[in-house]
Amino acid sequence: MVQAWYMDKSADDPRRPHRGEPALPVGLEQLRGLGVLYWELDADKYENDPELEKIRKERNYSWMDVITICKDKLPNYEEKIKMLYEEHLHLDDEIRYILDGSGYFDVRDKEDKWIRIFMEKGDMITLPAGIYHRFTLDEKNYVKAMRLFVGDPVWTAYNRPADHFEARGQYLEFLAQTA
Repeated sequence: MVQAWYMDKSADDPRRPHRGEPALPVGLEQLRGLGVLYWELDADKYENDPELEKIRKERNYSWMDVITICKDKLPNYEEKIKMLYEEHLHLDDEIRYILDGSGYFDVRDKEDKWIRIFMEKGDMITLPAGIYHRFTLDEKNYVKAMRLFVGDPVWTAYNRPADHFEARGQYLEFLAQTA
């Protein structure tokens, strides 16, 4: 089951948990209020999982690939890790399914505070278009993830500030409706 919490303000190694003191856990209901969706699946059978297929069909996730993020497998590893950790948004949903390893997605709450979401094998998440977020590995420095898209993949990240995009405006309207 996914774990999430409010982060401390430390500029220390981003691969550390960065739990705030006192600890402030965040539940699935609060994540849903931010538009973040979560599923727990059996990653050992991802190639023939009827539950994954059902989700893909219901949500029109028609395109997928698998990426491994570690020093040995990802060209320009250090540069890519830094890029993923830059606060940004996308104009489309970001869907990731962790097949092996682990890492952190950080998302902004309604007050612009960071929430850290620990993702490990079997966790699948959808971050809505327009949400400011970032990703980093944990101290194990390894993750294998399925990337899913509605239609053709769009890889463009827009670093903050990116409030002028329609996707950001729509996301802020969504937050206002859930307040």
